[in-house]
Amino acid sequence: MTVSSTDMRLLRSLLEEERGTLAKSLSEHGRKVNGDWQGTPRGFEDEVESEPEDTADRMEELATNVALVEELERRYREVEDALGRMDDGSYGIDEKTGKPIPLERLRANPTARSGV
Repeated sequence: MTVSSTDMRLLRSLLEEERGTLAKSLSEHGRKVNGDWQGTPRGFEDEVESEPEDTADRMEELATNVALVEELERRYREVEDALGRMDDGSYGIDEKTGKPIPLERLRANPTARSGV
């Protein structure tokens, strides 16, 4: 069973909405450097001198943001890839078997690459 045009519009809308949410989260927790996102602590680059406690807090925030930004960027790329598959006509097809991915699976995870 292929995905109907109505379902495809709904899935595209979900993906585009998620892409916007991810882009906002990425910009709140990191910055883009040479095409990749890097986690940054808020305000760290603005201060030349600070109290040791403030520096420690910012370093802790940086450690948290690096991991968060990596996960957000991974998901952002999955969403971008799914939108690309929609554009090239390969969306909804299992990449290993070539069989259609069940609509229920795509609704649960619009970035799915397989029916499993």
